[in-house]
Amino acid sequence: MRTHTGEKPYQCSQCDKAFSCNSDLIRYQRTHTGERPYQCTQCDLAFSEKSNLINHQRTHTGEKQYQCSHCDKAFSCDSALIRHQISHSGEKPYQCTQCEKAFSTNSYLINHQITHSGKNHIHAANVIWLS
Repeated sequence: MRTHTGEKPYQCSQCDKAFSCNSDLIRYQRTHTGERPYQCTQCDLAFSEKSNLINHQRTHTGEKQYQCSHCDKAFSCDSALIRHQISHSGEKPYQCTQCEKAFSTNSYLINHQITHSGKNHIHAANVIWLS
């Protein structure tokens, strides 16, 4: 019901963020505390959200339930499929702030930006998202 009224009675004690559901507040507070209560039983990784653990566990099982509709590739999480599908669209949403070149993935942009800096790392401030 609070979704429709816009009421957000659950306020974070560490910042100004407020939520309509207490469970959303609890999940959000982990960004401040760094708490990662969801531990993988097959390796040392831990996650702040259960859904991230479930996606991670697919790397151990090899399960790839997200199939690309344009080719034979399949992925273990939906975000990887979405990132991949950009390659079929020709969309290049990551633009270099130092020249006119644009890229389909952030990692391609970062690799490109090394050519401008001569360094082996790039700061996130040098990346812009085209929408």
